[in-house]
Amino acid sequence: MTRPCVLLLPGLMCDAAVWTAQCEALGFADCVVPSYGELSSITGMARHVLEIAPAQRFSLAGHSMGGRVALEVARLAPDRVERLALLDTGMDPLAEGPAGEQERAKRMALLQMARDKGMREMGRVWARGMVHPSRLDSPLFERILDMIERQTPAIFEAQIKALLGRPDAREVLRNLRCRTLLACGREDAWSPLSRHEQMHAMVPGSRLVVIEDSGHMSTMEQPEAVSRALAEWMHW
Repeated sequence: MTRPCVLLLPGLMCDAAVWTAQCEALGFADCVVPSYGELSSITGMARHVLEIAPAQRFSLAGHSMGGRVALEVARLAPDRVERLALLDTGMDPLAEGPAGEQERAKRMALLQMARDKGMREMGRVWARGMVHPSRLDSPLFERILDMIERQTPAIFEAQIKALLGRPDAREVLRNLRCRTLLACGREDAWSPLSRHEQMHAMVPGSRLVVIEDSGHMSTMEQPEAVSRALAEWMHW
């Protein structure tokens, strides 16, 4: 019997380390964690994912920015996506007016910090909002900084450009017909649970799982809970 194929898409400044526990838990499947290189659009990232996918049909999970890439994959090639999992992510484009300009300014300030002080020092400031407050300056927090430090300012710039130009994915959500899981850390301050509840309401037959005692980095903060949710999703 052919082993199932699972594509696990990392978010901004993340790599395969964000999915380590889940790849182990899904040992019955062939897990692939793509790298986006210096691709600078969500659509370009999605096309890359489709190009490297080792199977015609696959299960697809995306965390944070990876969730936005996953939604774009589902838009481009819905027949190839067997099931979809969206973790700690969003659906809206960059806001218009002051809110959008504020987001742009904050992201560009972080990019300048990465250029001036290095990726790890930028991450030390940026990542404080990414985890449950109890995990600040913990060994887990240092692992997240290690992951950020493996990236470069050029990659950071490309991914910021992709996020600032992110497409509106609400219509994609409304048109999903595959088995869809939404999961979110209870204390995710970046991609709040309320947003995932809205997304869940837009996708007929979807399931919403709340990851307790977790911020934005749910796959690393609560690896067992996330892995359990994904294992169940794989057997729907």
